[in-house]
Amino acid sequence: METKPVVELKNLSKTIGSKKIIDDLSLSLYPGQITGFLGPNGAGKTTTIRMMVGLMKISGGDVIIDGKSLKDDFEEGLSKVGVIVENPEMYKYMSGYKNLVHFARMHKGVTKERINEIVNQVGLQNRIKEKVSTYSLGMRQRLGLAQALLHRPKFLILDEPTNGLDPAGIREFRNYLRVIAENEGVSVFVSSHMLSEIELMCDRIAIIQNGKLVDIRDVAGADESHYYIEAFPTASAHDLLVAEGFTVEAFKEGFIINAEKTRIPGIIQQMTAQEMQVFTVQSHRKTLEDQFLEMTGGGQIAESHTK
Repeated sequence: METKPVVELKNLSKTIGSKKIIDDLSLSLYPGQITGFLGPNGAGKTTTIRMMVGLMKISGGDVIIDGKSLKDDFEEGLSKVGVIVENPEMYKYMSGYKNLVHFARMHKGVTKERINEIVNQVGLQNRIKEKVSTYSLGMRQRLGLAQALLHRPKFLILDEPTNGLDPAGIREFRNYLRVIAENEGVSVFVSSHMLSEIELMCDRIAIIQNGKLVDIRDVAGADESHYYIEAFPTASAHDLLVAEGFTVEAFKEGFIINAEKTRIPGIIQQMTAQEMQVFTVQSHRKTLEDQFLEMTGGGQIAESHTK
């Protein structure tokens, strides 16, 4: 049985003046899945997210959250959403626990038991009674995650969630997201400029350019249809691969080809028969950065937040 999407963007559009910022964007987001949202500067990522959380009026199309239209049933649809935008703002003079109690009042049915449950889930039980002013950035980020999850949302939107965190904090936050997605069945939507983190964090990526969805794909392991081959003499190896009908792409000291796994032994035999020295033959997967630049034609993403 096919899984029903938690969120559906249906022909979503945004026009400001005579300019179409978002153009007929359709995308489905599923429970237990973490989806990365990428695009060059000015592609429309922020505009899309603002429409998804009701901060910007929709010009055309609709956002359906857990079966509720934001255009027709805004409050009910948005009640299923949790949001973290960069560094969550908290009352620093209050304890982490009092912050959560304050935010819990904004939602129906959030009990003290639920607050304690979510505190344990994000690993803050030992510091939750201390003032937020004493928290590290990583701890404040975990508190923000707890706040966003208090009301058991089915959909969690994160805009630059690891901005400013050190590598250990980023890894910790990534692990919490994976647990939440898998154990709670939450659909997580992450917009970030840190491609290496998106690659580690997400199950799939959606790429937007000029307001249009240009690609959506799974973040998979090594692609066995691509191989990296390094052999000497390099020119002879290149000529052999071309003669065999492969599309050959120069890479490091060798070449990348698209080939069926069953053809690899034959290539090695031919190179050996022609007295070439074969140094490396291995499956190859292009990084998310490589794929992103290919799909956007080299479009620039915003400056990296890594130091």
